Amino acid sequence: MDYTQILYEVADGIATITLNRPEKLNANTNRMNHELVDAFDVVDADDDVRVVIVTGAGRGFCAGADLSGGSQTFSAGGSDVIGPEGVPRDGGGMVSLRIFECKKPVIGAINGAAVGVGVTMTLPMDIRLASETAKFGFVFARRGIVPEACSSWFLPRLVGISQAAEWCYSGRVFPATEALAGGLIRSIHPADELLPAARAIAAEIVENTAPVSVALTRQLLWRMLGASHPMEAHRADSRGILLQGASADAREGITSFLEKRPPVFPGKVSTDLPDIFPSQESPKFS
Repeated sequence: MDYTQILYEVADGIATITLNRPEKLNANTNRMNHELVDAFDVVDADDDVRVVIVTGAGRGFCAGADLSGGSQTFSAGGSDVIGPEGVPRDGGGMVSLRIFECKKPVIGAINGAAVGVGVTMTLPMDIRLASETAKFGFVFARRGIVPEACSSWFLPRLVGISQAAEWCYSGRVFPATEALAGGLIRSIHPADELLPAARAIAAEIVENTAPVSVALTRQLLWRMLGASHPMEAHRADSRGILLQGASADAREGITSFLEKRPPVFPGKVSTDLPDIFPSQESPKFS
């Protein structure tokens, strides 16, 4: 796919996806959603990509849905993709689900306003950093709609039900300091230090860890948020230890540690990722 509303680049094992409608504060469109889903497909297929950073061009991260269509913006539903019973699928939800299914760690470098879908799309990202100028808002009730992008599942799990309820019921826009205090973001940085801080986290992952191990760990952490009992984690852990414990990655991890040298892990996510959830198929939208 040719990208017109995002930028995609790879360097040093890190893919950087930049929302690229700076003249509109990167306001979200159906086209942007399709491009984001495609970009994460590219990420998963490319073994040279170990970590993803998502940020925005210009002074905003994403100002929410593009409202240039006026009062009828949401009247046709969430996107141009039709789901069951003729109901249009929520475009932000399609992006969130694709990020959730990504096999690589995802870091959000939130460089400015992140409102509506601009904040909900970051919830399935693993780590969120923000600039000092960033602002956040779950503004749906102020627009007469409801939270989208699967945020009713993600947000309470990230910040707790009480904090999620306050932000969503009020619909107010709040600063990065409140986002930090509420547990939504990891840290706050001067604008010119935001991307370097995100890249430093990404580089630590790239340089020290096994890609397959990280992919499995990401699946374990996210999927177990919905588990009904720790036994589900124990079963998946046990399969993972059995399968990875006999792998070339495990041999390299131990040998490099004993030899006091940096590891060179041979496993590839595209070909060597085992299924440790054989009885837990991901739900499909149908």
